[in-house]
This record gives sequence, structure tokens and C-alpha cells, in this order.
Amino acid sequence: MLINKPKALLWVALCMAAINAPALAQTTAPAPPENPNLKIYRATPEKINDLVHTKLDVRFDYKKRFMYGKEWVTLKPHAYKTDSLRLDAKGMDIKTIAVVKAGKNTPLKFTYDSLSLNIKLDKVYNPGENYIVYIDYTSKPDQLKVQGSMAISDAKGLYFINPDSTVKGKPVQIWTQGETESSSAWFPTIDKPSQKTTEEIYMTVPSKYVTLSNGKLVSQKSNGNGTRTDYWKMDLPHSPYLFMMAVGDFKITKDVWKGKEVSYYLEPKYAPYAKNIFGYTPEVIEFYSKTLGVDYPWNKYAQIVVRDYVSGAMENTSATLHGDYVQGTPRQLLDRYYNTAQGESTVVHELFHQWFGDYVTAESWSNLTVNESFADFSETLWAEHKYGKDEGDAHINGDRRSYLNAPDAATKNLVRFYYNDKEDMFDVVTYQKGGSILYMLRNYLGNEAFYKGLNIYLKTNALKNGEAQQLRLALEEASGKDLNWFFNQWYYNAGHPILNITYGWDAANKTQSVYVQQTQAGNAFTLPIAVDLYVGGKKTRQQVWLRTKSDTLTFKVAAKPELVNVDAEKMLLAKKTDTKTGDEFAYQYANAPLYLDRLEAVTWARNQASSDANGRKIIVAALKDKYYGIRIEAIKALKLSNDDVRNAAQPILVSMAQTDPNNLVKAAALNALGGLKASGNTTLFKQALGSQSYAVQSAALNGLAALDPAASLTMAKGLEKDSEGDLSQSILNIYAANGTDAEWPYVNQKFEEADAQGKFSVMRNYAAYIGRLQSSAYALQGIEQIKATGVRYKQYGVAPALVTILEGIKTQRAKDEASVKAADAAIAALK
Repeated sequence: MLINKPKALLWVALCMAAINAPALAQTTAPAPPENPNLKIYRATPEKINDLVHTKLDVRFDYKKRFMYGKEWVTLKPHAYKTDSLRLDAKGMDIKTIAVVKAGKNTPLKFTYDSLSLNIKLDKVYNPGENYIVYIDYTSKPDQLKVQGSMAISDAKGLYFINPDSTVKGKPVQIWTQGETESSSAWFPTIDKPSQKTTEEIYMTVPSKYVTLSNGKLVSQKSNGNGTRTDYWKMDLPHSPYLFMMAVGDFKITKDVWKGKEVSYYLEPKYAPYAKNIFGYTPEVIEFYSKTLGVDYPWNKYAQIVVRDYVSGAMENTSATLHGDYVQGTPRQLLDRYYNTAQGESTVVHELFHQWFGDYVTAESWSNLTVNESFADFSETLWAEHKYGKDEGDAHINGDRRSYLNAPDAATKNLVRFYYNDKEDMFDVVTYQKGGSILYMLRNYLGNEAFYKGLNIYLKTNALKNGEAQQLRLALEEASGKDLNWFFNQWYYNAGHPILNITYGWDAANKTQSVYVQQTQAGNAFTLPIAVDLYVGGKKTRQQVWLRTKSDTLTFKVAAKPELVNVDAEKMLLAKKTDTKTGDEFAYQYANAPLYLDRLEAVTWARNQASSDANGRKIIVAALKDKYYGIRIEAIKALKLSNDDVRNAAQPILVSMAQTDPNNLVKAAALNALGGLKASGNTTLFKQALGSQSYAVQSAALNGLAALDPAASLTMAKGLEKDSEGDLSQSILNIYAANGTDAEWPYVNQKFEEADAQGKFSVMRNYAAYIGRLQSSAYALQGIEQIKATGVRYKQYGVAPALVTILEGIKTQRAKDEASVKAADAAIAALK
């Protein structure tokens, strides 16, 4: 699963804090009470019965939002004889439970508490002895009282989207979401990742819709009453949380890999662009198959895009489900690069799960790392292969930063047997820290041994379950190295090293010393690293180990080095304070080869005073860096209020805005120039409005708005009809800041369509706009939008700031009784 980005929506709270900083700054949150759940050991669930085969026959009641199901589930005792069976079944009406023998159903006694079925079998069954239980039931997901999490915002398993067609322009869809244990909201099962079962599903749906499920579409039968029954079959066992169904008006575009169908299910509007969105999928399947030495294991691979999805994407076996943010027109795709939020990293992440997660599945949620850390790592793996090392290094650096900057992440083990809720395992530790650790481990072992180890792990545990210890054993078998030290410190302990690096030069003895102090609490980390010494323009590499809280490294060299580059391969997951001089950072930018070498230099330069010559030298040089991400960082680092910086950078920025091959760089250059509010750039901004890139148009419009707000309002009108992404956000901001009632329908629609980040970034202007609207009806619409946003994201701490905003609207609209009443109701809903 790829969870919503940014992970856990922590930025929502930060955004709201910025909106209402004075009020929030005065409040110090009390320490949370100790959580007793964190003292519960989360054991792998005991296996009493094993799932063998699951056969379902389902049909849907769109009006009631029910699913009527019949199930034939084949089971067998695991290790000991038993006369009972427990199944997870959430919020269902259970009509019949029977054992099936010789085609005859014999009713069974059972008890049901709305979450769990306890069934008394007809006799004692011995280990290995199969039996079939028949269940007639109704799933009622919208009546299920469940709570989602930061990772997966809802847990009712089965979703009816616009089933009564009340929302104009919104498709009617049905889809499922099983992870973590929500498949049992739509069929009774043993809803644990350690269970595996083959599967058959008969889905009766309106004839106008298409269906998707795991495995192969075996047959389709017209029922003569406007419905059709599709029969899907999965011959290989997989875990219940990976079961899926989807129903709706999807257009299917078919591709192929080695004779296996690869298909893309999209809304009709986006179907013409299916190959633009997903067309590289066969290439990724081929790359992963070769890299792992295990061919893609399932009989097909489908990707489907749905509305109102409750997370980012989900790796259902052979049928990945994506949220609609992955869709896009060719114009929208122009601004999507690999490391953007809507880039293809989502697609490759879910695809890698077909091996790590589906083919071999985590034995328990405590060991989720063997699913999600690998999928996270795969994003970097594909970036390196397809787009080069800079792209891969930028991606893994983003992972490191996400983990290192996350509150409390350093207190959590990667393999975690104590947690509040299984959903809490879907965090920056399991994903980004885990992916970064695998990146380090690959570097330590070398590619050949590392991928050989993954091959052993996959083949040894094929169609079964795995955990971190099995991964360790496989990598040890492949490499011949003991890895207990690595797994103990990175998988079974929390935290990361915090390094302070200083230097000493002994001219008399021509000895370069490096002093590395580990300042984190607790034990020292064992860290194998590379140190590069640049002497007389030549580089030599030393491989060393850090083993204590205070290590001294000494190197005999011919002369004082121009640069000592500690962690030269840039592998460490660590916070580092490096005391290199400005001259050394300038040398590092110009001579050290890696993305992070250059980024470290740019970061240092950004933090220096504008008068620092080395800082200016680095930033100006980085404006022409080979990697677009560094160019953007350099633009952000510019201090254009400094005359020397501005004189050196402005001509480069103008050239970048016109000719850079990357649209995001062009947009960043235009935004920087817009901040100058120089009328001489007007022509440049107007020319940029003709770009096909929404990001470039957005930046150009922002630049013009800074020069002439009234004129930009007119320009925004001309761009309104074809405005998506960043451009839509800019128009929304301009209208919210300066618009009249005439612009409200556009603003209200775009605000409603915006994701959380878009909503909160415009919230202040949006609220001020509501306050000055002439139409009371429009104001009520806006207040309702703020209320709905606040209720949806209340769990992230946004309510106090939104209450303050609503109070401000009340003050502005004090003479509008209806608006005041609506604002009071919204405030009450948020308290």
C-alpha cells in the first residue's frame, strides 16, 4: 500500500498553525497519558484452522448500499484436531451457516457479536482434513461503525460511490479495500495476513458496467434482466486482505508482458491517455523480474483508478487499485516528474508489492517491513534504472528526510511487537526508514549478493509468509556474511546515529584526522562507511568502520587535502553536523560526484549570509546543475535582495524561465523573478502564459499578479476554462484575494475538488472572500465547505484554527443572520 502523501498528513497541522500562529503559539499541549495498548505484545495470531479456498457469489443493492453474499469456504485444521471455527465477519446479517457434504447443506450452530462468528462444527476434524462451510449473509458497510487511521482513512471494506447518481458528473462505482483487516466487512474469513487461500468470485452487476477482481476473468453470463454475472478465479493462494472487487463504467486499455495481459481501467475521460499514465508498466515488470530472478508470478496485472479512495494505492494481488490523483491529461502529465507527488513512483511501488507483499506476505503486521520497506525501496531502484543515479539518490534522500524529521519516529523499532493499533505500523518507520535501511544494506553487501539474497527469500517462501529473520537468513546465505549486528541495530532497535564530524590536520606528520562523535542517546551504531580524500586534485577512497561513540580516523597523505568527504557514498541514515569550511564545500560541489555531495553544498550555502563568496559561488553554479532538483534547490536558496546575488543570478533565471528543459525549473525561476516585482519581467511572464505546462502558467500568472493584481484578475478569466493543477490553484488564490461574486462558482468548485493541501493553502484567502461576498447563499456554501473540511481533518488538529477563521467570517458578516447562524453551527461541529 502507498499511503497518502505527504505521509500521515502532518503538514495539515503545520499549515493550520501558520494560518493561526498567534493563537496556537500560546498553547502548550499536555503530555499524552501513557497508552496501555503499547504494553501488549502483538503475537502472530495462532493458526487453529487454515483457509484453503474461498468461493463467493455476490450481488449489490445500490439503493440500500448492501451486498448480498453467498460463500463456500474450504478450511482444514492447522496442527491439532478441532470441532470449532472462528471467522471474522464485521457488521453483517448472517442468515445461514451450514457444513456442505455430498452437495447437501447441514445447518451449524453459531454465535455472532457483529465482529466475529464462532461456529460449532458438525464433528471433530483432524489436521489436513478439509471441510466446507456455507454462509448466506448480507454485508452492510455503510452501517459499520469503524474508525480509519492516518494511513487508511476508512475501514469499512466495501465502498459504494455515488450509487444513486445524486452527484452530477461523478461516476457510479463500487470498490473494496482490504488492508489491514477490512475484507471481513464484505466476506467472512480469517482476516489475518498469515492466512492464504485460493479464490473464486461470481459478481452479478448491471450489464452496463465492467468488473475487476483477482486472477482471471473466466466467463461472463448475461442474465436477461439487465444484469450480467462475471466469474473471476485466482488459482494461486493469497491473503484475504489482498482480495478485491471493482465495478463501474471503466474503459479498459490492454497491454501485454510475455503473453500475460497487462490492463489499465480508467474513467472514460482519461481512457485515451491510458498509455501516457501507465504505459511503462510492462517495462517495469520486466526490470523487476530480471532483477529479482523471479518472473512476475500472477496470470495478469491490472491497474484501476477509482474515486474517493481512502489511501494512496493498494497492491491487491494481480489488480492494483489507485486513487484518482494518478489520472491525468497529457497537459497535466507534463508537470509530473518522478519525484513529484503524483509521479510514477506510486505505480512502481505497488507493482513491487506483487513480489514483496503478495507472493511472499508479512506473517504479521509487526513484520510489515518485509512488505512496505521493500516497496518503498523499489521506488529508488526504478528511479536509478530509468532516470539515473541522481534521480535515485534524490528519491532515497527524500525518504531519509521524511523519517529524520518525523516526530517520535526515532522511538519506534522497524520490527515492532508493541503498538497501539496495527494501523500505526503504516508510518515513516516502516516505509521511509525501512527503504533507507535496505538501500544501505544493498551497498554493504553489493548488488550481486543483495539481489541473490532476495531471490532466495522469495523462492524459499513463495506463496507463503515471511518475516525479517527469514530475510536475514536469505541474505546471509547469499553473502556469507553475518548480519545479526545489522538487523539487531536497524530492525529490532529504534533510532539512528546523530553524528558530529570535525577535522584536524597535522602538517608536520602529514596526517589528516577525522573525529566522529555519535551524540544520540543509547548505544553506538556500527557503521561501515567510505571516506574520500582529495589531495592534489586526486581522490583516494578508504573503507572504515565506526564502532564507538567517539571514533578517530587518521590517514597519511602527501599534503593537506582539499576535501575530506566522510560517508562518501552517501549511504548513512543519520543526522550529520559536518564542520567543513566554505572552501571545502565549494570544492565538494565542484568535484564530488553524487547528488547529495552537491545538495549538501547548496544547503550549506543557503544557510550562509548573502555576503559569503563561497556561498554565492555554489548557488550560482548550482543554477546550472545537471539535475533539475538541484537547480530548483538553488533557485530557492537565492537571496535576491543582495545586489551581488541578484546581478549574477537574474540573467540565469531569465534564461531558465525560457529554455530549461524541465517545467518545474521554469516555474521556480518565474516564481523567483516574480518576487522581484520588476516591471521589466512583464513580457517574460506574458510569454510564459502561452506554455502548455500548468506549473509554468501558474508561476507566470503569479508574477503578473504581483505587478498588477487587477490586471491578473482579467488574465485569470481567460485561463479559467482549461485550468488544472498549479494553475487552478493560482486562479483560485487570485479570485479569493480580489474576486467578486462573479468568480465565486469557479472558486467554490475548485475548492471542493482540491486535495487537503490545496484547501489549506488557500484557506485564509478563501475565508476572507466569503466574508466580503454579497450573496448570502454563496457565503453559506463557503461556510459549509470549511465545516466539511474541518470535520474531515479534525483528527489532525485543525479544528482550533478553523474555529478562529469561522469567527472571523462571523465578524465580517455580522449583518447576515443566515451566515452567522451557519458559522455557529460549523463551529459547534468542530468543537
